Amino acid sequence: MRTIGLIFLCGLTCATLEKSPHIVFIIADDLVIMAAEPWGLSLTEKILPEYLKDLGYKNHIVGKWHLGHYMRNYTPTYRGFESHLGYWTGHQDYFDHTAVEWPDWGLDMRRNLEPAWDLHGKYSTDLFTEEAVRIINNHNQSDPLFLYLAHAAVHSANPYNPLPAPDQEVAKFLHIKDYKRRRFAAMLSKLDDSVGAVVSALKKQSMLQDTVIVFTTDNGGPAAGFNDNFASNFPLRGVKNTYWEVSRELMDITDWLPTLLTVAGGNNSILPTAIDGIDMWESLNNKGPSPRRVVVHNIDDIYGAAAITVDDWKLVKGTTYRGTWDDWYGSSSWDILYNTTEVIESSAGSAVTDLGLPLTLNLIINLREESRVQCGKKNTTLAKCRPLVKPCLFNIRSDPCEFNNLAEADNEMLVNLMDVLNKVNKTAVPPRKVDSDPRSKPSLWDHTWTNFGDYTS
Repeated sequence: MRTIGLIFLCGLTCATLEKSPHIVFIIADDLVIMAAEPWGLSLTEKILPEYLKDLGYKNHIVGKWHLGHYMRNYTPTYRGFESHLGYWTGHQDYFDHTAVEWPDWGLDMRRNLEPAWDLHGKYSTDLFTEEAVRIINNHNQSDPLFLYLAHAAVHSANPYNPLPAPDQEVAKFLHIKDYKRRRFAAMLSKLDDSVGAVVSALKKQSMLQDTVIVFTTDNGGPAAGFNDNFASNFPLRGVKNTYWEVSRELMDITDWLPTLLTVAGGNNSILPTAIDGIDMWESLNNKGPSPRRVVVHNIDDIYGAAAITVDDWKLVKGTTYRGTWDDWYGSSSWDILYNTTEVIESSAGSAVTDLGLPLTLNLIINLREESRVQCGKKNTTLAKCRPLVKPCLFNIRSDPCEFNNLAEADNEMLVNLMDVLNKVNKTAVPPRKVDSDPRSKPSLWDHTWTNFGDYTS
């Protein structure tokens, strides 16, 4: 798994941050852990908040966990966090805070270990924003803070209301003709408000100048109705849980552990030698080249699919969903008027400007232009990519939209990447996924998803 879009808010960081910075990590929402499955992230693995706790950090999580909950030892407050307001499973309804995993249904909103029935009817994005702001306002600044804010937005919710948003927010986007894209926009707008509120809270507490903020998504967008959602990856190829979305600047999600440990003033020598992550702080802080040459997107024996990128070259072998979601979806929105004044006057924009880092019209336009993906031309003389038949090869530097399969044109490079993939695959460990446990059913536990293993083992 990899980060596809990385946006560092207030990334111009002074040297004092390396001594005792605050860290705010915001995620905007596989064979994932299902709610009824009795397993989770291995308890033998030491994770980021546990390392940060050793460095004196106060750690808080708000929002999504999704790393296992069938026993309390797998839940956030037993994995290095002091508090958690949020949910344990992979999704929830934004108003009633239940999670449907057919055929079961139950509440999934917690204050630490306790069900939060009283929050029924309150919009999740607002709840999580309010909790994040509360944590910032109440934080004792003699200690460094790690705040992990993992929003439900813009993940789809339960099937009966997959794109939940307040009516007054949806009404702001009546100019969007597609009803489902309109609701998606409303969900995203509330997420924008949340980022602004968090940045403003940090500024009001005089913490912003000593804070590193990471804002990232956890996967590519579920477009065109995938998972009942209507995101857009245009002009890139594919959707969530496919291997098509690409990033031309190589960084892997495993890199966050050593990178943020460095930001926190820790020493990466304390990390296990076998970790895959690379410390990216020097590269990010000084806008230098990425030290990473290889990204293993995934090796999935269930689908019989794998993808790997080495420098500018990407290999795709097999695919998910029998290729059903391997197309290009959506259309360009670059011709739509972009209101730079609203960006400059937004909560986050104003806070950054007050730090002496003013946002200007030219800066915003340049940043947007740098983010624009230039697809390049399609070469119709090349063999079509059919990854279920044979591996495909792309140069993602010149062809980020993965139009042109170069497998036959550059067989030597194809063989080289296959060799790298095979070497990596030899280090793979068996999947830990297990079958659902009927004892997990919410109907047995006051209609809540709970840590049933503590009461049934």
